[in-house]
Amino acid sequence: MATPHLTLRQLQIFRGVADLGSTAAAAADLALSQSAASAAVIELERLLEVRLFDRVGKRLQLNENGRAVLPQALALLDGAGALERWARDRDSQIGMLRLGASTTIGNYLLPGILADFQRTLGLPAQGALQVQVVIANTAAITSQVAAFQLDLGLIEGPCHEPELTVQPWLEDELLVVAAPHDPLVQGAQPITLPMLRLATWLLRESGSGTRETIDQLLTPHLHQLRAGIEFGNSEAIKRAAASGLGISCLSRYVVEDFLASGLLVAPRSELPRLTRRFHLVTHGLKWRTRGLDLLIGHLNRMAATAGAIGGPQARN
Repeated sequence: MATPHLTLRQLQIFRGVADLGSTAAAAADLALSQSAASAAVIELERLLEVRLFDRVGKRLQLNENGRAVLPQALALLDGAGALERWARDRDSQIGMLRLGASTTIGNYLLPGILADFQRTLGLPAQGALQVQVVIANTAAITSQVAAFQLDLGLIEGPCHEPELTVQPWLEDELLVVAAPHDPLVQGAQPITLPMLRLATWLLRESGSGTRETIDQLLTPHLHQLRAGIEFGNSEAIKRAAASGLGISCLSRYVVEDFLASGLLVAPRSELPRLTRRFHLVTHGLKWRTRGLDLLIGHLNRMAATAGAIGGPQARN
């Protein structure tokens, strides 16, 4: 048997007849001709292959079949009405956002960004913003954005997925850091490049945006890094460096608390100032919801403000 092709208009007329008791009254209420209303009821009964009304004098009264169909028809009409209201009031709809962030951004920047975004929307302090967040290395985040598993990625390393749109975002300063008691930082003179070549470096794992960027920035000056322990996140590296296990090169966002407390120092060296650019990545074929548009706009304004005041590099 062919699948019935019901229309919302047929269900709307069916509800009107059920409420008002005649096709004439339903037609007047819906600004239709009586013949059009009658034809809609007849066609609905034909598609469902059941009679929905009994005629009682001049009135049409729901029979057992009609009483069974009415709640389902009302549910469909209510759903369609909700969809129409959503479309009319789209500016207030945020919806679910699926975000991915590489580890530095996800752990040190994203919580504050989302809190500020919620405030700019005028939403309540808790529960109003629905976001699913994945924090992983850059390679994993870009892979999930490419597979449509995430709506937006905020990454700190190079993107190797050709189908993604990559937009420059914030600038980040990278600092060489060590424990205050590390022999490398004793003395008033800047650390020389030969000293840095002999140092033990604490590094992120392969696939990390930070690791790839560090390799690209430091290799021209140091040729190769004498690797010590590799860690899966920057927080572990920061604590290992503070414990004297070696030196590292980390985002200012990661180490600023330990620098302020004196657990780490950022000694002068013969290296130039090291910076990298965070990026936003989206899929070119991804349909952007209103919520995603609003968030990307918020992130762009944040970057513009950071650029206007000098960004992270302006901090001492």
